[in-house]
This record gives sequence, structure tokens and C-alpha cells, in this order.
Amino acid sequence: MKDKIKAIFRYRIFLVIKQFFWSKSFLFSSLGIAGIYAGILFGTMRYLDTYTNHGQEVSVPNLVGLSSVEAKLKLEKLGLSYEILDSMYRPKQPNGIVIEQMIDPTAVSKVHVKSNRVIGLRLSKNKELTEMPDLLFDEVEFAKGKLTSRGFSCNIEYEPTIEADGSVLDQKFEGQMIDAGTRIPKGSEITLVVGRSEIGVLLELPNLVGMNYLDAMNLIQTKGFQSFSTICNNCESKSDTLNAVVFGQSPEFYENKTLERSKHITILINAGDPPSENPFE
Repeated sequence: MKDKIKAIFRYRIFLVIKQFFWSKSFLFSSLGIAGIYAGILFGTMRYLDTYTNHGQEVSVPNLVGLSSVEAKLKLEKLGLSYEILDSMYRPKQPNGIVIEQMIDPTAVSKVHVKSNRVIGLRLSKNKELTEMPDLLFDEVEFAKGKLTSRGFSCNIEYEPTIEADGSVLDQKFEGQMIDAGTRIPKGSEITLVVGRSEIGVLLELPNLVGMNYLDAMNLIQTKGFQSFSTICNNCESKSDTLNAVVFGQSPEFYENKTLERSKHITILINAGDPPSENPFE
């Protein structure tokens, strides 16, 4: 009896399930779900094709040597984008020239890219800022080494001193004092004012009387004297001074006379006929 009841119960469940799967509501529900799934799948595929530019290939041009503006226009015409990665110091090239591209040209790599692909660019710059070192009171050769290591050139000016012989007394850039830590273009010329003791350094005093003014100046500087002044009679123009003749000097010249390098020399010149007497005699 129990087995018969179980059989009847199973049969009724089977009829209910059969009736549900063959009903119109199940059929419409199944078709609706299938349609939604197909729509989602189709939309996803279309989106991926659009996003990845499926089927589109662009040749990467050679941009090296072009300016950044020229490179940008060339890439935009091809539907590509660009990004400036950094700049590299190239003192012999103008600013903003493409010196490297992160995706090689198709002509070299044989590789094509999708449109909207970003091409990385490295540009040139001919000025690189470097910090000025502190050179005050450094020995001059040591200071020159510091400048050279940072890419600067060096010019030396001497200034009479007693205690800081051979040491840097000041540092200048473009004629102005420059503080340590100031950032200036690499390759700039730095002037070092170096102390030089003039005490006890003896130089041979030249005879300037009778010489042309310019020749006398050149001779004084060649001998190593740095402190001198000129008094000119009858000089009304620069031409008069340049063509003048030396008729006196102080200190007075005599054979084998020496003078400390720090001593001042006064020169008398005349644009016309020289006076009959030397005022220093």
C-alpha cells in the first residue's frame, strides 16, 4: 500500500514539472533570458572592438630630429597621441628636439600600433642648471677642480693680499657676486678673484721715456706690474692719448733698478712736443 502511494506521488510531481516546462510562461521567460544574455555578449564584443580599435593598424613614424611641435602635429594626423617623458642635456642642439622615441618607427621595428596609442618622447635641452659650489678661501687649483667637475669654465682675476695668498677671495658670475647654492646654466664661466701677495716680489723697472703710450702700457703689463696711472698733457681726444709719447715716469728709471710688484707707477705723456724737462727729476 505504501509503495502504491509513493508511486502516485512521484507521478503527480512529474506531471507538475512537465506542465511547468511546457507552459507559455516558462517559454517566454527562457527566451527573455537568452535575449538578455545575447545582448550583453554582443554589446561587450562591440565595446571591446571599439576600445581596442580592432582591425586598425597605424605605422609609427620616425620622429627623431623633429621639434616637439612638428612631432605632435605628425602624430595627431595619424591618430596617435604623445607624452613628453623627460628632457636630456644636449648643449649642441636647440631646445625641444626629439632625441628618442619609446616606440621605434615601423620602418625599423616592422611593428604597427592601434590608433590613439601614446608615443613617449625624450627631448633635448641645451641648458642644464647646476648649483654653484662654495669656493671662498679654497686654494685656487682646488677651486678650479670643483668648477670643472660641475661643468663650469673658469677665469682668474688676481687681487693684492697679505694673508690669503693663492686663495679664492670672491666668486663672480656675469660680473656679479654669486652665492653658493645658486643654480646657473652648466657651462657658464665663473670668475675667481684670487689673492696674491705682492710684498717682497721684485720686478725690473722698465724705461718708458720716449715710447709710444700704447707700447709703454704693453711693456708695463708684460713685466708684471698691475698698478699704474697716466697723466696726459694736451690730450683733448682719445686719439691724442693713443698717439702720445711718454716723457716722464715715477719711479724714475735707472739701470738694474727693481720695484715691488705692488708699487704704483705714474706715467707722463704728451700729445704734442714733449716738455724740455722731466717734472719728476
